[in-house]
Amino acid sequence: MSSKDLRKRKKWQDYSGANAAKAERDFYENLKEYFEESNSSLYVEPKPSELKSIYVDFPLDNMTQEEIYTPDQEIVNHGIRPDYVIRNKDNDKSLYVEVKRQDGWVEGKTRSAGRGNAHERSCKFFTPGLLAELRKYGNISNEYLPFWTVFQGDISRDPCRVREVSLWYKGCEGHFFFWRPSHTVDELISHFEKNLEHIIR
Repeated sequence: MSSKDLRKRKKWQDYSGANAAKAERDFYENLKEYFEESNSSLYVEPKPSELKSIYVDFPLDNMTQEEIYTPDQEIVNHGIRPDYVIRNKDNDKSLYVEVKRQDGWVEGKTRSAGRGNAHERSCKFFTPGLLAELRKYGNISNEYLPFWTVFQGDISRDPCRVREVSLWYKGCEGHFFFWRPSHTVDELISHFEKNLEHIIR
């Protein structure tokens, strides 16, 4: 990759990072205000830390352990940090939340504008091992998925990415929400109340 391409990539990363941070703040501030005003036992917390080392102590068989690299310095942090967690202080249940903001193919842009992969990375929560960990730490029964993904930005209107996400979550539609520019905060809250609140009550 040329230095010119690297500069362009850095500029795009700075732009997308700033927009992602704004999307996450908007989600947090709105949910925080909603829970506080409704005197709810629920509250939203950014960057929960209980999962930050879940990979560290995952056991490997002896042969695998011998075949992989073992660094001299002990690994102490290796896990995940969801964007948010919605907790119920009355029963210690927690629902983990990812807010994904991504560019997409919309009016005035080329199809390549939808090249990001944040939506693909969100699918890690569907993996059997992580599902088990999220349920364990969130005190959620096996009948429910322990997470919610909120998509923002142009991806929420991209005809290809919307179809991808909708297929991936087929049968679990309540666990994702396209928070489009045309949607109000009330629609976000309504989605949570209708599809997810009962999981942590």
